[in-house]
Amino acid sequence: MTEEVLSLIRKLCDAQPLTEDEYAALIDGYSPESAALLAGEARKARARVYGDTVYLRGLIEISNICRNDCLYCGIRRSNRTCARYRLTPEEILRCTDEGYRLGFRTFVLQGGEDAFFTDEVLCPLIRQIKQAHPDCAVTLSLGERSMESYRRLKEAGADRYLLRHETADEAHYRLLHPPEMSWQHRMDCLRALRSLGYQVGCGFMVGSPGQTSRMLARDLRFIASFRPEMCGIGPFIPHHATPFRDEPAGSVALTCYLLSILRLTDPTMLLPATTALGTLQPDGRELGLLAGANVVMPNLSPTPVRSKYELYDNKICTGEESAQCHACLEARIASVGLRAVVSRGDVRRDTGEAAV
Repeated sequence: MTEEVLSLIRKLCDAQPLTEDEYAALIDGYSPESAALLAGEARKARARVYGDTVYLRGLIEISNICRNDCLYCGIRRSNRTCARYRLTPEEILRCTDEGYRLGFRTFVLQGGEDAFFTDEVLCPLIRQIKQAHPDCAVTLSLGERSMESYRRLKEAGADRYLLRHETADEAHYRLLHPPEMSWQHRMDCLRALRSLGYQVGCGFMVGSPGQTSRMLARDLRFIASFRPEMCGIGPFIPHHATPFRDEPAGSVALTCYLLSILRLTDPTMLLPATTALGTLQPDGRELGLLAGANVVMPNLSPTPVRSKYELYDNKICTGEESAQCHACLEARIASVGLRAVVSRGDVRRDTGEAAV
């Protein structure tokens, strides 16, 4: 580890803001030694805000039908081999009821940009979930919508919205998406969500095609300035039915390194140890937790559809990552010295300030 990298780590630990150039130098300076030092400091920062707790969210993948044709995604509209499904509102409510019985107090409704899920469908559904379980949080991850739609969903009771920005570099965004999709519109959606009072989540893939350390530095700088309540990052994994089928997967080690940087950039941020980490490496999510993550999202979707929500190849979709195997998840989280809790798990912004 060079003296420059050590100095940058010290700046992060002291809550001093980094420039884009400094983030790039820190990324380029990755080594097992710097990763170990960052992870140790990230765990300390997490403990100061969240103690030893890891929040569990019940993930419900409501539809794999999507109007978009993103070049990396297995549920892109042009994938004719994808076995499509859509949960009914009644099926979604059964999932939330089952999740509540299991102890979950946050439900994440995630899906492709499916035209069926209009405000007229979603608003009554959100109200029913909140009426049945008023002590729970409802998180949506349903892509780009209008400001008015976001407002109606918020008024219906939605608490949080996850919308990965994908990349803070506009040229890189164009490489990953079809021409009709706009980087500026994606960023406008994030700012609209913030203005409406949502707890907002953004994020990006690590190792996506065409990505450079400079692009990753821009992502980190954007996140430091935007200060999302949540940030989801995971390694890129190719899908066989996309134009990027032959591209190499991203790195678990670099993803964990970036998780540590994010934790130190904003110790209050909610950071998931993603399914993609566990897909590439059996202990990938544990490594994410050791790097500073503090959220795990087990699957509450009906078992028959879990394998159909295939954003990338070989996604783990049965067994210990399912919400029903609660004891298994708790044991895995305990194996790295942490404790699974199933509260709403709101961000603790009143416990400290982050570098911006």
